[in-house]
Amino acid sequence: MESTRHKIYITILVSIIVFFVIILYIEGHSYYSLGLEERSFHPNHHLLKPSGLVGHGLGVIGSLMILIGVFSYMARKKIRIFHHLGLLRNWLEFHIFLCTLGPLLIVYHTAFKFGGIVAVSFWSMVAVFLSGIIGRYIYIHIPRTIEGRELSIGEIGSMRNELNASLRDTYHVEERLIDMMNESYTLRPEVQNETLIFRLIAHDRLDKAMLRKIKTELKKNNFTGSLYNQVISLFRKEIGLNRRIDMLVSLQNMFKHWHVIHLPFAIIMLVIMIVHVVVAVIFGYRWIF
Repeated sequence: MESTRHKIYITILVSIIVFFVIILYIEGHSYYSLGLEERSFHPNHHLLKPSGLVGHGLGVIGSLMILIGVFSYMARKKIRIFHHLGLLRNWLEFHIFLCTLGPLLIVYHTAFKFGGIVAVSFWSMVAVFLSGIIGRYIYIHIPRTIEGRELSIGEIGSMRNELNASLRDTYHVEERLIDMMNESYTLRPEVQNETLIFRLIAHDRLDKAMLRKIKTELKKNNFTGSLYNQVISLFRKEIGLNRRIDMLVSLQNMFKHWHVIHLPFAIIMLVIMIVHVVVAVIFGYRWIF
């Protein structure tokens, strides 16, 4: 049930982003595709220009989305009194949603014209967005509890032992199959100067080959129908746990280095964005208020 609700939640967030992408493209393509000199003759120039009712509004709403996305996630993660407010995983996904849609609206607010100090903020925003995608990829490969806390190697090992026991005692899988799978990790050769991304790709290929062997052996032992599917599902989980044990330290170190890149760009973006807003207000650009 929880898995179904989570899928609905993600589907809604993705659908909102797709909706805005389509609407902004349909309503703005004829304007934004023009050269800067030609735009002033477009019938919607007064609305879509950066200081126009719609263009300015996109900038205001986009900026608010980024601020809410950043500071709400930080509050949920760092301030103890907020720890009971939903799962950290859901807050991270909401953070990603706001910090994806917000920059999209800001791009349209600029009318695709970047210059001066605002350009520094814009390209910092792009760097934050792209590094956020990488960070999300690393994050999901670090095993966590449902609340979002990182699991230790010992905790992952205990989960693996429980899976092994279930395969042996509940489904009567031969011990040699379980040993064959576990030994495939301990016997894998280390490649000198191997980068993490190539290691992930190489191990993914080996994992698929191992799963094919297991499927063949199970069929030889007359595992069929729903029983076969249940056992394969457990083996998939076991392979995932083995990989996470193998990669845990490397992924944690990579995540620490990722913060060194992500946070400075985020700070630069926020500072310049706030300066831009203050200057705009001083010069009288106050949108609808």
